[in-house]
Amino acid sequence: MRTGCAVAAMSMVATSVPTGTRIWLAAGATDMRKGFTGLSALVQNALASNPFCGHLFVFRGRRGDLLKLLWWDGSGLCLLAKRLERGRFIWPQAQNGCVSLSAAQLSMLLEGIDWRHPIRTADPLAEV
Repeated sequence: MRTGCAVAAMSMVATSVPTGTRIWLAAGATDMRKGFTGLSALVQNALASNPFCGHLFVFRGRRGDLLKLLWWDGSGLCLLAKRLERGRFIWPQAQNGCVSLSAAQLSMLLEGIDWRHPIRTADPLAEV
């Protein structure tokens, strides 16, 4: 897959998450050799959730430069991966459990931006 196509696919996922879809980060490091079956089992056992519920599950490798997203779109499981060429994905400090994100936070995460403390480029206008 060409780089431009990969960026477009990840951007599409972040911006087209259906309303009501929850986004879950699996805390801690995940073995990135896992595919559909292994990540689905991780969702069921470690996160106590159903991988076919329509929520989006995000996993990060030990080095921090690789993410995998698992998502049931209604007709099948989708497995997407993104590797940063420079930098690391910002991840919660917890070693187990999960953290919920908004679609905007997911978009920042996928771009390598610190989604925990976004900084405004200008102060909001004060109401008069």
